Amino acid sequence: MKVTKYLTILTAFAAAIFSSACNDDKTYAELLADENRYTNNYLADQVVINHIPADTVFEYGEDAPFYRLDEDGNLYMKVLDPGTEGNMVEDDELIYFRFSRYNLGKYEGNGKFAEDYVPEGNNSALGGNYYFRYNNFSLSSSYNYGEGIQVPLRYLPVDAHVLIIIKSQMGVTSEIAYVIPYLYDLRYFRPKV
Repeated sequence: MKVTKYLTILTAFAAAIFSSACNDDKTYAELLADENRYTNNYLADQVVINHIPADTVFEYGEDAPFYRLDEDGNLYMKVLDPGTEGNMVEDDELIYFRFSRYNLGKYEGNGKFAEDYVPEGNNSALGGNYYFRYNNFSLSSSYNYGEGIQVPLRYLPVDAHVLIIIKSQMGVTSEIAYVIPYLYDLRYFRPKV
């Protein structure tokens, strides 16, 4: 199971290097520097805590801080709604999610994105169903979206609502080569029976 995940990441990384080698405008290193700059530009307008709380009890709400979730700074999470206590996910459980995602390269500061910018996603009533099997990266339905969207469920119940910054290496597998960080407004659901 982990072998498939690592092969997928390795393939995507190789594609990123190949793609950037074909790009006369910027090197892969320059794209990574841009990604860090875009992320830092957004986080400069936020309160950031550089660690996960020891008791994993996160502050939540519109004024909550962003928490850095990994040592490399690829994931930062703000909890808008912590969900229902005890409603935790199980390995290989089918989870649906709704999201809007914002390209942080379009962030202009002071909480605003470019005026004509429209986020992507399925948060509208007409949005399609997106799903994964939690922690099962042997399935394309799980690894295609990247590991980043699943990480909040390590700490929060299934019905949580978060904002999460996901840098390219933890994001959508087919987009790693573009080296774009995204802010996701993300909600999780179990299938209705």
